[in-house]
Amino acid sequence: MNWGIFQGLLSGASQFSTAFGRLWMSVVFVFRLLVYVVAAERVWADEQGEFDCNTKQPGCHNVCYDHYFPVSHIRLWALQLILVTCPSLLVLMHVAYREDRERKHRERQGEDCGRLYIHTGKKRGGLWWTYLMSLITKALVDSVFLYIFHHLYKDYALPRIVKCSLPPCPNIVDCFISRPTEKNIFTLFMVVTTVVCILLNLCEIGYLVSKRCCENMKHKSQSNVVAYLQKQEMFNVNNKVNEEIEMLPNIHITPPETKLK
Repeated sequence: MNWGIFQGLLSGASQFSTAFGRLWMSVVFVFRLLVYVVAAERVWADEQGEFDCNTKQPGCHNVCYDHYFPVSHIRLWALQLILVTCPSLLVLMHVAYREDRERKHRERQGEDCGRLYIHTGKKRGGLWWTYLMSLITKALVDSVFLYIFHHLYKDYALPRIVKCSLPPCPNIVDCFISRPTEKNIFTLFMVVTTVVCILLNLCEIGYLVSKRCCENMKHKSQSNVVAYLQKQEMFNVNNKVNEEIEMLPNIHITPPETKLK
């Protein structure tokens, strides 16, 4: 499988990410994608061919392998990497949508018109929510796959020998897994890097939310200050008007005498 498209996707999304997001992409690309392509695929290349059982009964080998390995590690990891990078594609699509709106706005109004967005990649409005949902989705995807691995393979570990008595096996047969120690090391490595990615996603979520809360509090504080200054200015203007009125000379107007008929 050609993983170059995912490398390009991660590289394109990094320019719209925070420091936590760029660190997450580095971990995914170096410690997960490259390890998968360079080493993990080769380690599991012989997983079924080297799964030996001490019987020649036709079908026993396949049945036992399917029972203990319903889904291959390597295929689950490939699916995990695909799904965990898809939310970054949503962010890129949202930025592309903004750029298209900005282009059409300039074509209709002219180059001297105001901009719809200060910066099409700035995380404000809908793009902020898209980015936040992408982080939540990536953390959920990794968490779900961690649960699936733990459910299928207890404690993420492969035993050296498994006992199988499923039909058409004639009796309880011993089956041996190829290179279980090496596979366990890679499994542990992939699990640890997945946990690191989840923590980075949670840190970035906390950073984005706290930053937005601080900006809202700052904006509210500035609004209160402006309102207070405006109130003070109106108060001073009223005082000045009152003082000018008091300085005017008092003019007494005597009403004309009325004659009684």
